[in-house]
Amino acid sequence: MRLESFAQWRAEAEARAIPLWQVVLEYEMHQKGRSEAEVWAGLEQVYAVMRDAVEMGLSEPRQTLSGLVRDSGKKLLHPPVHVISPEFSLLLAYAMAAKETNACMGRVVAAPTAGASGILPGIYTFLGKHHGVSERTIYEAMLIGAGVALIIEQKASIAGAVGGCQAETGTAAAMGAAGIVYALGGDTTQIFEAVALTIMNMLGLICDPVAGLVELPCVKRNGSAVGIAAAAAQMALAGDTAVIPVDEMVVAMGEVGAAMDTRFKETALGGTAATPTAQAIARKIWPEASQIRYEDPPV
Repeated sequence: MRLESFAQWRAEAEARAIPLWQVVLEYEMHQKGRSEAEVWAGLEQVYAVMRDAVEMGLSEPRQTLSGLVRDSGKKLLHPPVHVISPEFSLLLAYAMAAKETNACMGRVVAAPTAGASGILPGIYTFLGKHHGVSERTIYEAMLIGAGVALIIEQKASIAGAVGGCQAETGTAAAMGAAGIVYALGGDTTQIFEAVALTIMNMLGLICDPVAGLVELPCVKRNGSAVGIAAAAAQMALAGDTAVIPVDEMVVAMGEVGAAMDTRFKETALGGTAATPTAQAIARKIWPEASQIRYEDPPV
């Protein structure tokens, strides 16, 4: 079988009286020709790399050659003022630290892409450390997240060059929100509502990397995306709904991505990348390259 929609995923799980994650587990076994033991071992390895990425980002100096990334994760460990709870600050710190490991050429898990590689590590590390969620439950949450990404990939996109940053950090946040709800005892309806709420609140987010590097605003967006994922999960667990069904939200995500101007799809020609400061940074980093700035939409 293929995971083609959230409605089909739910129907398969309910018809066979199995959890959502088991549907994805069987899909992975069939598609990759792996045994169940091999899939669980792979998830264990992935989780270990994710935790290492967080730890590296928080314990080692983090500065890229461009200078655009400078220990953002560490700064959130002990902020001088808490606007949000200390626990929420740690969630942001974990996500940004893992993404900084990526920007500094460390080992990460592209989940679903390198540009969004801090979101799931931040969420899973937070669930393990601050909610006492077992590793087995986190592996199951990872499978559910994979199911979310499989459907979004088919109906919309997970690539910034195709659908903007909503496709990368938006998908990762939706995967994370689903995982939070599952790990904290939510049911299928609440899991899917969390996905819908996340997509709804990240719809239209553009991909505009300064100087074409996956550093700024990428690291900051990994931090803000876990905030949206956590908010969506909290709303879903409280019984709130997105009103619009999750499958319809995924279709909307695809439509927005298709309509998005090319300048906002990883080309570094619009948005943040086109600001005067960003253009000056680009010229400094790439002095031999001709940086283009569209003043008006191309004809």
